[in-house]
Amino acid sequence: MGMPRRIQNMKSMVLVAGLVIGATWVGANNLSVTNVTMVPRDSSTTFVEFDIAWSNSWRYTNINHDAAWVFFKMQLEGTTTWTHLMLETAGISPAGTSPGTGTGVELIVPSDRAGLFVRRAAEGAGAVAVENVRGVFNFSENGLLRTTKVRMQALAVEMVYVAEGDFAAGSGGTEVSSFTLTTINTSAANVAPTGSGSKGGKAGGYPEGQTAPGVSWPNGYAAFYCMKYEISQGQYADFLNMLTSEQAGTRYYATSANRYTISGSHPTFTATAPDRACNYLSWADGTAWSDWSGLRPMTELEYEKACRGPLMPVANEYAWGTTNISNTTAIVNDGTGTDTATGGNCNYDACLPNGPYRVGIYATGSSTREQAGASYWGIMELSGNLYERSVTIGHATGRLFTGLMGDGVLTTTGDANVSLWPGTTATGAGFRGGRWDNAAVYARASDRHYAAIVDAGRIHDYGWRAVRPAPSGVGP
Repeated sequence: MGMPRRIQNMKSMVLVAGLVIGATWVGANNLSVTNVTMVPRDSSTTFVEFDIAWSNSWRYTNINHDAAWVFFKMQLEGTTTWTHLMLETAGISPAGTSPGTGTGVELIVPSDRAGLFVRRAAEGAGAVAVENVRGVFNFSENGLLRTTKVRMQALAVEMVYVAEGDFAAGSGGTEVSSFTLTTINTSAANVAPTGSGSKGGKAGGYPEGQTAPGVSWPNGYAAFYCMKYEISQGQYADFLNMLTSEQAGTRYYATSANRYTISGSHPTFTATAPDRACNYLSWADGTAWSDWSGLRPMTELEYEKACRGPLMPVANEYAWGTTNISNTTAIVNDGTGTDTATGGNCNYDACLPNGPYRVGIYATGSSTREQAGASYWGIMELSGNLYERSVTIGHATGRLFTGLMGDGVLTTTGDANVSLWPGTTATGAGFRGGRWDNAAVYARASDRHYAAIVDAGRIHDYGWRAVRPAPSGVGP
């Protein structure tokens, strides 16, 4: 699918009545946010209006839905620094907001007000196209005056809702270092496994045989949103361009190997294959992007929930719920945004060409879950393509994680600065889901070959995907 061009001709205008131009992060479903404007409201707040559209959206009653996470960055006139914009009021369709006109949608602002989710208001599937969606921005709280002139960018990431409920950790198969099959049936992560679980094994807050994490450790039981795709090279290039020069110097890796296409210098980095999954990302790169975007890393139990959902586990299954896996032999229209795969349902075992593919490449209008390589919820490439990075329960540092959210702010050198996240050394983090140059066994949903290995480097098959807890009161 084609990728709309990013709009570059931003203008600085008076805060309460000025025109500002939105940037577009576009993934496999043509997600775009455009026509961003500010409209006066009162002495301390202003409306932020925008149009949003994406393809292949869905909402299925009492199951799940997809959504767009939309957040805003602003730059004061005469400066080069982009800062995160905080919205006014949290809640589902909070006061002052408007769903706009077009496809019926709801706006959900989480309690930290770092952005908003846009989702379908009713059951349905197909394209979303909405004009004049309206959020509320408190400019006085953000340290601005009515006369301040700013430039703004609105950015969006496709997410998928993972519902609250019991799920199986471990499949009961022969995966390396896999969890002993346990039913996770409580959000209190320090509850020891006991009795019998509805999905197999004992029931509790963490897998049998593991050391208990803290009570607030995100164990996957509670509802959360997960990125539909791995971060793309286009998304990461835009991120680099909106950092300071010093921050971008920390976060940029210069190479042209293994289908990595980001090149240039700050603030004009580009990716020649913008919707190809972004490789060569270290743990510190991924956590910085998550913090800056108002998201957070996922835990390895959230990873397993994102794969199999509430279903009974299948021994040795992949993310699509079966043990069938097949290799791709070629990519047609490679790097154009209309890339399609010849054969296969997973990028693994050094398929040709060697490196990551376009995000969502196996999904078509008629593909089954297995053919698309999709998880129970509709999340793509959780098996294969690039490694999924996660906070591990298998290391003491990882067990300290409490799931605090990114606040949009990085250190001056470009690192995440959120309390109790595994730091730049990657101690407490690990790898799940396999990669393009691994054998098939590594791509199994419960495989834990490297779940607790410490590796802070940038490698050709390291990617990234982030999550965010579902706000209070939000259901399927």
